[in-house]
Amino acid sequence: MSIETIVIIVLLAAFIIWRLRPVKGIRNITTAQLKNELKDRNKQFIDVRTPGEFRGNSIRGFKNIPLNQLSAKAASLSMDKEVVLICQSGMRSSQASRILKKMGFQKITNVKGGMNAWI
Repeated sequence: MSIETIVIIVLLAAFIIWRLRPVKGIRNITTAQLKNELKDRNKQFIDVRTPGEFRGNSIRGFKNIPLNQLSAKAASLSMDKEVVLICQSGMRSSQASRILKKMGFQKITNVKGGMNAWI
């Protein structure tokens, strides 16, 4: 193997590890923990799946803001209240968490496993 190939592999591995690491300031909870938090009126529950996915199966109390619209619609969210994010598997809600964090939101919770774990 050439040195260039090794460098590329190392850089690729470092990038993947960097992308998968948890972001500081973002809380991760299970769906079991979510069940205990659903009645908290001081939290904003956001489902970042597509409208079709949301119509097919959703959790009462969640508002649908698709991931591709989150940046544009984030102004409709209160920065003072915790934002709880869910998607189908936890990947899009993790991305949404990063987006909101970069926008200055401080209280962000991601539901691990998403709707797949809820069912």
